[in-house]
Amino acid sequence: MHQQSDPDQASKESRKYRLRWWTLSVLSMGLLVTVVDTIIVNVAIPTLQRELGASSSELQWIIDSYILVLAGLLLTMGSLADRFGRKRGMLIGLIILGLSSVLAAYSTNTGQLIAARTIMGLGAAMIMPPTLSIIVDVFPREERAKAIGIWAGIAAISVPLGLLVGGALLDNFWWGSVFLFSVPIIVLAVIAGVFLIPESRHESPPKIDPAGAVLSISALSLLIFAFINASSRGWLDPLIIGEFAAAITLGAMFIAYELRSSHPMLDIRLFKNPRLASGAGASALGSVAFIGFLFILTQYFQFVRDFTPFETGLGIVPLVLGFFSGTTVAPRLVARFGTKVVAAGAMTLTACVLVSLSFLEIDTPYWVIGIQLSFLGIGLSNLYVSSTDAMMGAVPAANAGLGSAVNNLTRQAGGAMGVAVLGSLLTSIYARKIAAAVSGLSEELARAAQDNVGSAAQVAAGLGGPRGDALREAANAAFIDAMGIALLVAAASSFAGALLLLRFMPARDLP
Repeated sequence: MHQQSDPDQASKESRKYRLRWWTLSVLSMGLLVTVVDTIIVNVAIPTLQRELGASSSELQWIIDSYILVLAGLLLTMGSLADRFGRKRGMLIGLIILGLSSVLAAYSTNTGQLIAARTIMGLGAAMIMPPTLSIIVDVFPREERAKAIGIWAGIAAISVPLGLLVGGALLDNFWWGSVFLFSVPIIVLAVIAGVFLIPESRHESPPKIDPAGAVLSISALSLLIFAFINASSRGWLDPLIIGEFAAAITLGAMFIAYELRSSHPMLDIRLFKNPRLASGAGASALGSVAFIGFLFILTQYFQFVRDFTPFETGLGIVPLVLGFFSGTTVAPRLVARFGTKVVAAGAMTLTACVLVSLSFLEIDTPYWVIGIQLSFLGIGLSNLYVSSTDAMMGAVPAANAGLGSAVNNLTRQAGGAMGVAVLGSLLTSIYARKIAAAVSGLSEELARAAQDNVGSAAQVAAGLGGPRGDALREAANAAFIDAMGIALLVAAASSFAGALLLLRFMPARDLP
C-alpha cells in the first residue's frame, strides 16, 4: 500500500505544480471580488440616499457592515480552512458572496441591504485567507514572491476597478447593478476552482478552539467597530473609549487563553519570530497610510476637482500602473537585497511621496499628481510583496491559512484605522478652518457646510451668486489645508513602519 501511495502522491504534486499559474488566476478572481465589493458601494452612496431614503448612519453601515464582519472573522475562517480544507472553504465563501450579492442588489430598504452586506462580509472572510495560503501550497519557495506580487497587484487594481465599474454602472443602470458586477466572476471562479484548485489542509489539525474563536471575533469586531464609530462620534467620546477598552480587554483575554491552550487557534508564540511580528506591524502601518490616503484622495477628486466617479477611477490609474511595475521588480530586489532593505526602503519612498502630495492645491496640474501616484504605487507594491513574503515564510506551511488571515487582518485593521484616524483629523480641521465662512448662515446650513466639503458645495449651490461662490472657495481652501495635514500624518505612519522594520526585522529568512 505504501509503495502504491508514493506514485499517487507524486502525480498529485506534479499536477499541482503544472497547474499553479492557472490556480493563481482563480485565486485572483476570488481576491478581486472581495476587494471590489469593499470599495464599489462608495460611488453609489448619493443614489442610495435618494432611492432608499437612507440616513447618514444607515449609509455608514451599508459600507462598514461588510468590513466589520470581514475583519472580525478572518482569523477564525483561516483556522477553519486549515482544518477542513482551503479549497472547500474558498468555494463555499464564493457561493455565499454570490448569493448575498444578489440579495443586496434587490433589497427594497436599507435594513435588507445592511443585512445582505453583512452576509457578504462572511463570504469574503471565507475567501481571503485561502487565496494566499493556497499560493504558499502550490508555488515553490523560489517562485512564491513573484506569485505574491501578482496577488498584491490584483488587490491594488481592484480598488480603482471598483470605482470605475461602479461609476459606469450607475451611469447606465439602477443602483443594484453595482452588487451584481461580481456575480459572473464568482460563477466562473467556482466552476474553474473545482477543477484547478488542489485541496490542502493541516495534516494534523489541532482540536477546534471555540473559546479562542469567540474571543478573537469579539475583540477584532469591537476594535474595528470602535475605529469606524470614532470618526463620527469623536475619539474622546465615553462610548468610544469604552469600546476600545473592551476590545483591548477581550484581546488580552484571547492572548492569555491561547498561550495556555493545548490546541490554540492562533499560536501566539509565532509572533516571537521577528519577521512575522515586524512584517505584520509594517503592513498595518502601510495600510493606515494607503487606505486613509485613498479615502481622502477620492474626496479631493470628486468634491474639489469636480471629477465624476468614473473620472475618479481613471485618476487613480497611475497608482495602479506604478503598483504593477513595482510587483515585477520586487521579487528580484528581495532576492538581491533582502526583505528588510526592500520593505524599509519602500516605506520610506511611500512616506516621501505622501509628504509631496500634502502640498497639492486646487489647481495642481493632473500630470504632476499622476507622477506622484505612480511612485506611490511603486513604494506600496514593494512593501506589500516583501512584507507578505516575510510573514508567510515565517509561518509553518501547515498553518498557511492562519498566516494568510494574519496578513489580511493587518491590512483590514490598518485600513479601518487609516480611514477613522485620517478621516476624523480631516473632518475636525476642515470644520475649524471653515467656521468663519459659515458664521453668517443659519444654524442648519452652517452645520451642513461644516460637515464635509461635499455638503458645503450643495449649500453653496443653493445660495448662488457671490455668497455661494465665496462659500465654495472657502470650503475648498479649508479642505486643502486639512488634507495637507492629514497626509503628513499618513507619511509619519509610513515612516514609523520603516523604522520598525530597520529595528526589528532580520535581513533574510531565519535559519
